[in-house]
Amino acid sequence: MGERLRVGVVGVGHFGRNHARVYSELKDVEFVGVADADGERARAVAEPLGVKSFADWRELAGQVDAVTVAVPTTLHAEVACGLLKQGVGVLVEKPMAATLAEARKIRAAAKKSGAALQIGHILRFTPAIVAVREMKIAPRFVEVHRLSPFSFRALDVGVVLDLMIHDIDLVLELTRSRLVKVDAVAGAIVGKTEDICNARLAFEDGCVANLTASRVAMKTMRKVRIFSPQGYISLDFDQKYGLMIGKSPEFSLDKLDVESLKERPLDEIRSLMMDKFFDIRELNLDGEEPLKAELKSFVDSVRAGAEPLVSGDDGIRSMEAAERILKAVRKHQW
Repeated sequence: MGERLRVGVVGVGHFGRNHARVYSELKDVEFVGVADADGERARAVAEPLGVKSFADWRELAGQVDAVTVAVPTTLHAEVACGLLKQGVGVLVEKPMAATLAEARKIRAAAKKSGAALQIGHILRFTPAIVAVREMKIAPRFVEVHRLSPFSFRALDVGVVLDLMIHDIDLVLELTRSRLVKVDAVAGAIVGKTEDICNARLAFEDGCVANLTASRVAMKTMRKVRIFSPQGYISLDFDQKYGLMIGKSPEFSLDKLDVESLKERPLDEIRSLMMDKFFDIRELNLDGEEPLKAELKSFVDSVRAGAEPLVSGDDGIRSMEAAERILKAVRKHQW
């Protein structure tokens, strides 16, 4: 494989065209072109970037070493397996597939060919999540809200695979514990599949995660709250603001004159506690564009022949959890 990795994009809708933009900006790759069943759309994306356009993804065969697959979810298995069998490294946009069975076919094709397989869980590459992962915290309760107005996109799957899958992957990555119990309720508001869902996941290590996803909300919300023995973390991705509150090394109830504090105003008590006994710091939610970090990581893994940061096995774990959520949903169908 040459020094400059040859890359392409299959499917240049909402997500795929952003992958094409970023590939065109990477210095150590040769961006070959894009493929889309809508030939006119493929040309509209390719021409400004100075690359080739194809109406059939099979035309990329032999011209690329690595490809992003961003076609509709129901086509993920067909396209990804076809490319993997040719030895092409594949980044499959989330969700990995429309069903767990199809996801397993994709992973099997990657293992058989030895080609790299990365799943597009971009949340892992945001500066805040990178920072949280490096803290090596032990979550005990995680609460996530991912809400957005109806967009008429990704209607081939419900909100669990469309939106909640991001947070399923995040929770599984943070806990690294076996999922032992799932409760969920969901409802179809606009489409034929669920548009809103709340799921409660319980893990073997005692951690509990409460996930809420909606694609029929009045406004966008992307918030994550993590409670752990190491402290409390609050992330607001829309406001680009993150905060961690941990106990100061000086914290000790034995150092406090509790009786005298009982007589003081609450504002004074709060100020004392925050100043003297808690370590408060902001978390950086800015930095390198997460998509660029994700594609750099993918390209590096293909070039090195190494397992990607978000592997096919990670994708399967998320799909297995999503399937358990959907099974629980069917017990409480609206």
